[in-house]
Amino acid sequence: MHDLKSITAAGVTPALEKAERYRLLNDPTAAESICLDVLEVEAGNQRALVTLLLARTDQFGSGHGAGVAEAREVLPRLGDPYLQAYYAGVIAERRGRALLASTGVGGPQMAADWFREAMEHYEAAEAIRPAGNDDALLRWNTCARILNANPALAHAEAPELSPITGD
Repeated sequence: MHDLKSITAAGVTPALEKAERYRLLNDPTAAESICLDVLEVEAGNQRALVTLLLARTDQFGSGHGAGVAEAREVLPRLGDPYLQAYYAGVIAERRGRALLASTGVGGPQMAADWFREAMEHYEAAEAIRPAGNDDALLRWNTCARILNANPALAHAEAPELSPITGD
């Protein structure tokens, strides 16, 4: 095992800038690692927590990296109930997008369920949003458009399963 090296308090802001660049460069594992380093120095750093959550959702569907549970574990650390609701919606929406892009059995049904869950979180965020902040409305509309544009999603029903018999 390798011991991790600690960054300095003065290095927090430049590190977060690097984390955001790594996300833009489609290297969410590097961004996640940087955020974890920042949080070792400043456990409550909200920018690092949001970037960590987003880096983890960037990895959905990649077959490796963080999953929904790891992304959701960041939510209680966000200090604002609006941010908690909004980013819960982001997690669900991004999981739905990953499932929509996959070819697995039941993908459309599961994707539709995740989009609907995202919309519920966005509605909760909308109810407590800061004045002039329409982010939750924009995300809700995106989910609605995805559902409306994909008939397989708009009408996705849970498949009926037949019991397996021992005959």
